Amino acid sequence: MKDSDNNYRQYVIGGVAAVIVVVYIVRLFTLQLMSDDYKKNADSNAFLKKVEFPSRGVISDRNGKLLVYNQPAYDIMVIMNEAKDHTDTLELCRTLNITREYFDRRMAEIKDRKKNPGFSNFTQQLFIGQLSDREFSIFREKMYRFPGFYIQNRSIRQYEYPYAAHVLGDVAEVSKSDIENDNYYQPGDYIGKQGIERSYEKQLRGEKGIEILLRDAHGRIQGRYKDGAYDHKPVPGKNLTLSIDIDLQALGERLLEGKIGSIVAIDPQTGEVLCMVSSPTFDPRMMVGKQRGVHHQELARDPWKPLLNRSIMGQYPPGSTFKTSQALTFLSEGIITPQTAYPCYHGFVFKGLRVGCHGHGSPLPVVPAIATSCNGFFCWGLYHMMSNRKKYPTVQTAMNTWRDYMVSMGFGYKLGIDLPGEKRGLIPNAEYYDNAYRGSWNGLTIISISIGQGEVNLTPLQIANLGATIANRGFFYTPHVVKEVEGEPMDTLYTSRRYTLAKRSAYDEVVKGMRAAALGGTCKALAKYDFEACGKTGTAQNRGHDHSIFMGFAPMNDPKIAIAVYVENGGFGAHYGVPIGGLMMEQYLKGELSPASQAEADVFQHKRISYGTQNR
Repeated sequence: MKDSDNNYRQYVIGGVAAVIVVVYIVRLFTLQLMSDDYKKNADSNAFLKKVEFPSRGVISDRNGKLLVYNQPAYDIMVIMNEAKDHTDTLELCRTLNITREYFDRRMAEIKDRKKNPGFSNFTQQLFIGQLSDREFSIFREKMYRFPGFYIQNRSIRQYEYPYAAHVLGDVAEVSKSDIENDNYYQPGDYIGKQGIERSYEKQLRGEKGIEILLRDAHGRIQGRYKDGAYDHKPVPGKNLTLSIDIDLQALGERLLEGKIGSIVAIDPQTGEVLCMVSSPTFDPRMMVGKQRGVHHQELARDPWKPLLNRSIMGQYPPGSTFKTSQALTFLSEGIITPQTAYPCYHGFVFKGLRVGCHGHGSPLPVVPAIATSCNGFFCWGLYHMMSNRKKYPTVQTAMNTWRDYMVSMGFGYKLGIDLPGEKRGLIPNAEYYDNAYRGSWNGLTIISISIGQGEVNLTPLQIANLGATIANRGFFYTPHVVKEVEGEPMDTLYTSRRYTLAKRSAYDEVVKGMRAAALGGTCKALAKYDFEACGKTGTAQNRGHDHSIFMGFAPMNDPKIAIAVYVENGGFGAHYGVPIGGLMMEQYLKGELSPASQAEADVFQHKRISYGTQNR
């Protein structure tokens, strides 16, 4: 019995010993092979791996004028494993002009793996960024007193002009999602947040370099490891040349002061965006430095939404500028001929329905209908298209044919501009109306879309692109704001023609109508210019005062600029849209404004529109 007990104890003791040995082996395996904590600790004692950030690509306008460049800045980095219990915290706070509360909060944020998923005790983490030269000098003199804290050379964006904020965008510290989406970024890095800075981030950012420095047992730098054999130099970002003309942009922003709206100008021959004005706007220099977050919050809380790029995000009724697309459709589909004349009894009057119109000659064919912006003509055209059962078996067939023409002209979907945030607008189809009216509808039900009202919504970019398409007599290039990326060919998206469904002969008639509008119709303010301008006004109904719209291009037979002007609550298109459009075309085509035009620009600059809550 005793032998049996002894044998049992031996087995138990042996088993316990075996378990302990296995546990130690597993732990050793984990520490040496599965975990790199000790390796990191040893490496951090012997080496300092210093990231070298590339210079971000600079941005110029189409004429070579520098818009965005870089200026040296300095970040304070911290390695937690070295700073722990060794730093004179109070002196550090005094040196950096921060409170102890800020210090404790910032250190906690760095160690919070939810907010900072890339945290490691052994690698540099951003403590405070974008120090000024003076702050940097003071800190550098005392840095020996703050073990674990280092200086990281950076650069921050600088803006030469107070214009084009929505196009240029801005740069800010990466978010958690930025880090998760791209392993290029580490906490404390910077990334383009809006505009060109965002959409061309990969070209602008370049590639990081690394410098490995050797340290002694006291953490002092002894030089470069193996004379820099394992260092990598940073690769600078690529420079961008924009299609924007900064002088034209400046004039546009000046003309829209005190107004809500947009101006977009395009070179029809290339699709290059010559200016993109969204008002109200802001100075891009507000988004630089340590106060960026404060300024961004102020702009975000502003009820007039200055951060909104209305040129590509605003979705508006196009008003009578849309009549040109209707004329193109009706002519191409054979609904009308250039000689077809429709009556206008101060509007479209049929079966108890009335759509009003101003006084002008009647009946009239398509060219004078465009020149005088006759509502009756285009209402009749749409009605006859929707009710033509010889050509279209059902109203749904007619409606979807109409929709196809609109889509081919660049409406209803994003055009694909190289800026983030573009909206698609709205072009209804048969299904839309079947759902809205339970299948019981006809041309009279939807008559308002013929004059750019009702369910139709476009962005100012799409309206400007309509002008470019008419200028080209039937095709357009996808609008873009970058003219050239250093060392890269242009994406074929921006160099390929996109043809519409409308016929060339239809475009010829519409161009005649727009030129007639400029000579003596609703755009007669353009007649004074010595370049052959073509235009179309628009007045979009609104809950408050109507919106003032203009779409046009010039010169007529060698188009170099197509433009859309949209002024919320500006009244008739001739009140704001036409004169502003004319000034913009003169500036671009002539390179400057005449003295008379300069005086006119001064008047419009100081005109203010009183807005109610409907615009907020």
